[in-house]
Amino acid sequence: MDLSKLQPAEGSTKQRKRVGRGQGSGRGGTSTRGHKGAKSRSGYSRKIGFEGGQMPLQRRVPKFGFTNPNRVEYKGVNLDSLQMLVDTKKVKEITKETLVANGLVSKKDLVKVLGRGELTAKLNVTVDAFSKSAIAAIEKVGGKAIVIGAEVKEEVKPKAKATPKTETKKEEAKPAKEKKADDADSKED
Repeated sequence: MDLSKLQPAEGSTKQRKRVGRGQGSGRGGTSTRGHKGAKSRSGYSRKIGFEGGQMPLQRRVPKFGFTNPNRVEYKGVNLDSLQMLVDTKKVKEITKETLVANGLVSKKDLVKVLGRGELTAKLNVTVDAFSKSAIAAIEKVGGKAIVIGAEVKEEVKPKAKATPKTETKKEEAKPAKEKKADDADSKED
């Protein structure tokens, strides 16, 4: 083996196609593009999904529904996963940071504890959301289900009831009509 004899494997490289180098090259004249049409012109690029004028698939298929831009998506963690953490890592309290450190969720995920599986350890779990069955299972064993941000929210005071509007316009309107009737009677006299 000699460095001067190194060469690429047979068939792994090709010479590039040199177009527009005269008739003798076999690729002169139209430079392998054929005669006329959009594809022969410089600067041509086909629109994505273009099917030669046939109605493209994207337009043929019926469309319905929409994607809600305000959707909040949670990463689900089940009770059996929490129990496994307790059994293997000897964890006494579960927070979002604990779940991230053990690879169950990523840092940016919103976490929701779901009710699949069985929980036997008494745990204080602090995450973004819980299902009803998960809360029931955690509290049944004597633990606490704490929602992040719930303790920060203040209670909203109910607004004072608006005073009922008096019907001043109608009351004013009635005496005016009566006055006109009285004026008409007095003119007749």
